[in-house]
Parts: sequence; structure tokens; C-alpha cells
Amino acid sequence: MKIAVMGGTGLIGSQVVENLNAAGHEAVPHSLSTGVDVVSGQGVDRAVQGADVVVNLTNSPTFDDASPAFFEASMRNLLASAGAGGVGHFVILSIVGVDKVPELDYYRAKALQEELLRSGPVPYSIVRATQFMEFMDAVLTWTADDDSVRLPATPIQPIAAKDVAAAVAEVAVGAPLNGIRNIGGPEVFALDDLGRLILSRKGDSRTVVTDPTAGMFAAVRGDVLTDTDAHLAATRYTDWLS
Repeated sequence: MKIAVMGGTGLIGSQVVENLNAAGHEAVPHSLSTGVDVVSGQGVDRAVQGADVVVNLTNSPTFDDASPAFFEASMRNLLASAGAGGVGHFVILSIVGVDKVPELDYYRAKALQEELLRSGPVPYSIVRATQFMEFMDAVLTWTADDDSVRLPATPIQPIAAKDVAAAVAEVAVGAPLNGIRNIGGPEVFALDDLGRLILSRKGDSRTVVTDPTAGMFAAVRGDVLTDTDAHLAATRYTDWLS
């Protein structure tokens, strides 16, 4: 298959391209650095020309109220080009529980991206992943100072980026789901407990303070960001840390 991977030079995209090419497909990475601007539409027609599958892994540069505009513009441009070009399968990467946290601008933006895909002209698949292990260090910086890190006890189910990339590549070469596949890590942690584990493993003496109002994940209610019935990846967090 010829597969156009939008955002194909990023953390997930570069691994998706590598996996697909290793499996004998022709996966071509596209990004701003290759002259493709999904927001303006520049280079999009050329990027999807002749592709059997489009995998869209582009992401908003911000997580705030500007993110819906990014996903709306990028999806409309990509879907128009994919539809006109006869693309047979369009894949996006989304987030487990994305439609259950309307308080978060970024989650509302990703839910909009999903809805645009569902109502578009191309058979599709949505891969929803739990939080990336690679994202956890950034989460700890949001509410940290010299002495402590404040975190809510929100349940999360971290998954390694390599496992996400493998799942996206697998879905991309299969028949369109015209639906959602949830993927997640093998373990569920309370975010504050995970913070303690991370700091301990790094030899960081700061204290984790449980604070239900701290950071982006404070807006999450219950365990909506986890799914123990999802397709579970093999990599455990402690193994990934080591």
C-alpha cells in the first residue's frame, strides 16, 4: 500500500512510517518541514495523491482554545483532498475518553476532529489511546516548584509511544473500522501515585502533594481516561522507565 502519513516526522508519526516501511508498504512522511501545511492546505493535494491510506497524526501547537480551529481547518483540507483523490481509508489518532471531558479545550477539539472524520467522504478508523508515557514528565512540570509537585489522583493508564505507533500502523493497513479502536497501557495508576513513582526512580527528593484542583487533569471526573477492556499494550511503566 501507499500510505501518506501526515505529521510523519513527529514522535508517533516517525515510528509509524518506520513500521509500515519495514512491513513492505510505501509510507511517506509529510509535515511542515516537507512543505505540507494542513491548516492552509498548501501541499495537501500533492501529499495525498495516489495514496491508498491517509494517516493523520498532525497535532495542534497548543492545548488551549485555539486548538479547535487547528483541527477544523486541517481536517477539512485533508478530507477534501482525500475524497477527491479517491483515498480508501483515513486514520486518525485520538484519546480514550475524549468525548467525556468537555471542560478541556483540547479534548473538545479532538472530539471535533473525530466528528469531522465520521461525517466526511472517506471510510475511516479512529484509534483512541490512553496517555503517553512520554508525556508524563511534562505533566509533572505543570504544577511543580522547588519543593513539591501537586497532582490530582486522576486514574490514568499510560502507554508507550512505540506501542501506539504499532497499533496505528496495524489499523492503517487493515480494512476501515468505520468506528473506534481503544488502546491502552497494561496498568492503571492514580496520577499522584505515578508522580511519586517517577520522582523516586529519578532520585528526585520533591514531595508529591495530592491536590484535586492541580493541573489539566483536575477537570477529569472518574476513570474516563482509562479502559481496561481496550487492546492492551505489553510495555509496563516501570520497564519503560528503566
